[in-house]
Amino acid sequence: MCPRSAAALGLVDRDPGHLVARCLLIEDASELILLDTGFGTNDIATPSRLGPARFVIAPRLDPAETAIAQIRALGHDPRDVRHLLVTHLDLDHAGGLGDFPEAEVHVHAAELDVVRRRQWRTRLRYRSGQWDHGPRWAEHAETGGSWFGFERIKLIEGLNTEIAMIPLFGHTAGHSGYAIRTGDRWLLHAGDGYLRRGEIATPREASRALDGYHVINSDNAGRRRENADRLAALARNEADRVTVFCSHDPGEFARDTPVAGPS
Repeated sequence: MCPRSAAALGLVDRDPGHLVARCLLIEDASELILLDTGFGTNDIATPSRLGPARFVIAPRLDPAETAIAQIRALGHDPRDVRHLLVTHLDLDHAGGLGDFPEAEVHVHAAELDVVRRRQWRTRLRYRSGQWDHGPRWAEHAETGGSWFGFERIKLIEGLNTEIAMIPLFGHTAGHSGYAIRTGDRWLLHAGDGYLRRGEIATPREASRALDGYHVINSDNAGRRRENADRLAALARNEADRVTVFCSHDPGEFARDTPVAGPS
């Protein structure tokens, strides 16, 4: 038996008027896996590398809230983070890649393809300086089997923890969630598949502002909405087996709540 846990890194739900950039730290038997990185230490040292988006989203660039600082605060050595799982490469999800230069970075191949093509329309959301250290990219595309009706991509052989990449395209071309088995239950980090819990509530809590945002900021708004509807059905029908949460709703996954199960 090996201990296994997952802890959410992010702001405490003390200001529900703001969004968080939630990461997930997964403890395996002998290594750590970090799911998304949020903003990194280089973003805080040089905010200009975030480009115009920093004025739009006005992030609180606090060194103590970086993933690397929170990992240290939990008593871990950041060098033990061997794998980084990214839902997508938007600047608020990939800023900390450079804080873990030796880690392998897992990403859907469609996402990395868009980044490499450097199209003008993606320059606001993707900031190449966040990966100018030359990450060890691990591209994934081939699906195998299904997970609660979703396609799945199996990740990282040899772990005690079962992790699957779940393609959830729409917000970006290769946007994906990650499913993590914890005992007899699953966690699904749905990234930016939705932004507020009300979007997948039953009944759905409509928001013209959010709907407008998704239209403007989606690679494929129709596909994103279709996947959000599927996430709503999953959260409704499989609540006893799956916990669904997104990157930015501050109240969905309480900070420092361990989820443990036998390996």
